[in-house]
Amino acid sequence: MTKQGLVLTVVAAILALFVLGASPLFVVDVIQTAIVVQLGKPVRNITEPGLYMKVPFVQEVTYFDKRLLDYDSNAQDVITSDKKTLLLDNFAKWRIVDPLKVYQNFQSQRGALQRLHDIIYSELRVELGRHELLEIVSSTRADIMRVVTERAKEKAAGYGIDIQDVRIKRADLPEQNEKAVFARMQAERERQAKQYRAEGAEEAQKIRSEAEKDREIILAQAYKESEELRGGGDAKAFRIYADAYRQDLKFFEFTRSMEAYKSAFKDGSTLVMSPDSEFFRYLKQR
Repeated sequence: MTKQGLVLTVVAAILALFVLGASPLFVVDVIQTAIVVQLGKPVRNITEPGLYMKVPFVQEVTYFDKRLLDYDSNAQDVITSDKKTLLLDNFAKWRIVDPLKVYQNFQSQRGALQRLHDIIYSELRVELGRHELLEIVSSTRADIMRVVTERAKEKAAGYGIDIQDVRIKRADLPEQNEKAVFARMQAERERQAKQYRAEGAEEAQKIRSEAEKDREIILAQAYKESEELRGGGDAKAFRIYADAYRQDLKFFEFTRSMEAYKSAFKDGSTLVMSPDSEFFRYLKQR
């Protein structure tokens, strides 16, 4: 065979290999890593992009994505500590950090994703099972998801997977349980409302009783003070009358009679008395 014929034969063989899909060359993209597998065993771990060679028919290449990936699960049931069933839809951000470990454990990225699902769902069931429904849908959700992320991250690390974050997209009650749960929640709110109203009424009664007691004390004190003042005024008046009586008896009698007339003879007053009564003695004098 001539040299030219030999070259043509080699070129033809290479082309045949390409056509049969057994090219000795393969490309690793910038977003990928690759594991070269020979007879079922990994022999090379390629983490840098570029053009590489393999042994046709003997070696195969398995690719893994090295970007930050999304995991989005289907809605699944979990049971809370107060025995409520929730239909939970969650998602996660994750990355393959050790392709060799992933291949050794799962042989493919799809297998790693299935294991990721098992880890996250297991941790969600355990952690949500420690909390009541109202805590999950309101106050402590962020704390719960932080605990789930940390525990899932720790478990996944042994498989060459790094879990960045786990979140709940939606947490709904199963349709058949919604009405019963809402009815129980409504009954509980009504019970609490009645309790608050009863406590408020009791407190209002205490306040009214205290106010009534304070009122009686204030009135009694005021009456006492008024009587003391009235008694003091009467005593002072008696002293003034006594002093006036001692100074000029006739003038004192005259002024007292004038005061009596003023009180007795009001508009429309009618008195039935004898004209010779001592009461009129100052009216008779000229």
